[in-house]
Amino acid sequence: MLSSRTLLNKQTLTLLSRQPVAFVHGDHGNGGNIAVVFSGCGWWDGTDVHEGVYTMYHLSRNGARFQMFAPNQQQMNVMDHMKKQPMSGDNRNVMLESSRFSHGQGQMQMHDLNKLDVNSFDAVIFPGGHGIVKNLSSFVKDGKDCKLHSDVERVLKDFHRSRKPIGLSSMAPVLACRVLPSIEVTMGHERDENSRWGNWPYTNMVQAVKNMGARHHVHEPFEAFVDEKNKVVSTPSFMWETEFHYHYIFDGIGNMVKHVMRLANK
Repeated sequence: MLSSRTLLNKQTLTLLSRQPVAFVHGDHGNGGNIAVVFSGCGWWDGTDVHEGVYTMYHLSRNGARFQMFAPNQQQMNVMDHMKKQPMSGDNRNVMLESSRFSHGQGQMQMHDLNKLDVNSFDAVIFPGGHGIVKNLSSFVKDGKDCKLHSDVERVLKDFHRSRKPIGLSSMAPVLACRVLPSIEVTMGHERDENSRWGNWPYTNMVQAVKNMGARHHVHEPFEAFVDEKNKVVSTPSFMWETEFHYHYIFDGIGNMVKHVMRLANK
């Protein structure tokens, strides 16, 4: 019996030695206090669910506190995410839809964007999704000449002026490029280059940010580009369409979050 127990223990130890090393959970708050701005809930009419959740996951994993914000206004439209078509007769509030990301009360509930004060935060992050171009700006209608929601413009200018980092994923660089001069970003590839892993269907936005005066850098979905001078960090995320390789999106947002937190501590 003793020998069988010894064998079992050795087998168990061998199995455990092959498992990934667990992360050490540190005290939250040491990573700073980060504002996250949402634009609804869902890729086609708000914040992409994966981008929003991955952002919060990586902030939590890296020891940051964060608060969630969204504008208290009606959405441009409500999309049927199966048919990818607008739904007639349905009108929803951006802040209420964004609150689907929140849990609990107090600091973890969704807050009105007009309450976001740059002096209370170390950085701000805008996850992507079509809400960027529909609800936080008029890009879907006006392209490079779009107007930004007044609080979105205020927040971006306040953080930039205060030399505090700004994180952007997928479509979100459109916002910063419109109101911040001569910044550098990535939105992925500049041509719709199909591969066995996916394709790049939103390259028209890359040309738009160039026309706004930004410098664009080609990067992969799992990478992040850092404009050290302006403290702007961007990652392509779902500018790249893929059916299965979501871990690349996860890794890219993780890299963006880590650089935002690094810059916040400089």
